[in-house]
Amino acid sequence: MVKQEKFHREICQELGNHLKNVATTEIMPAMATWLAKYEPKTAPKKPTLVFTTSFGLEDQVLTDMIVKQPGLAVQFVTLDTGRLFPETYELWQRTTSRYGITITSHHPNADALGDYVRRRGINGFYEDVAARHECCAIRKTVPLTAALAGADIWLTGIRRDQSTARQEIPLVSHDPTHNVVKLNPILGWTRAQAVAYAEQHKVPLNPLHLAGYLSIGCAPCTRAVQPGESERDGRWWWENEAAKECGLHVMPDGRRVRRKDLQATPGGNP
Repeated sequence: MVKQEKFHREICQELGNHLKNVATTEIMPAMATWLAKYEPKTAPKKPTLVFTTSFGLEDQVLTDMIVKQPGLAVQFVTLDTGRLFPETYELWQRTTSRYGITITSHHPNADALGDYVRRRGINGFYEDVAARHECCAIRKTVPLTAALAGADIWLTGIRRDQSTARQEIPLVSHDPTHNVVKLNPILGWTRAQAVAYAEQHKVPLNPLHLAGYLSIGCAPCTRAVQPGESERDGRWWWENEAAKECGLHVMPDGRRVRRKDLQATPGGNP
């Protein structure tokens, strides 16, 4: 574990330096170039890359960017919580067909989920924040750990302007929870820039976006946003603002990303 963490911190420093000041559209080509030339100093192998997609706008854009780098070996994975929208499952099929890729799904443990439903009820997550966090842990956080097992670099579609809670997330960092290097290639883009890319490259998107569902998760926990709301205000809308993250993403110091932690930092790459 110590050797692996040393390897990941080596990657974090070298990759961060390589991608410094690289434009968003050039990050994946730059990543492919760096990986082809990279010779690890603290490990006998090159890094393993894993991309977790939830089939939202950003993840679809990043999928398109990844597959356009044929020399870049990336494992595509998703977390099938069992409560996704039908439109999300349909988009999953369209995505694999369009790009000719395999997306490996990870699922909640059946015993843990069954116990939760017996204790809390099928929709018990509405009752209090603790119940919702427990549901997210069973359906998302624990499966994510399995999805990232063996990964060295974790690719995500996070953007800083998705919510104020995400404004301090760096482009490249060491994720202490999963002991991986976390890379957010389109971190500095606005939603409008992601939409423009999707339109230009005819990227398949979830039709729910056109109905006001700007951030799409589990069906019971997602609604369309209202005028003046941020993209993620439609997620867990019944909760206090400070608690509205599921626990998948944490800061480099191990803190869960929360709105109450906000300390704005300069934007990402253009």
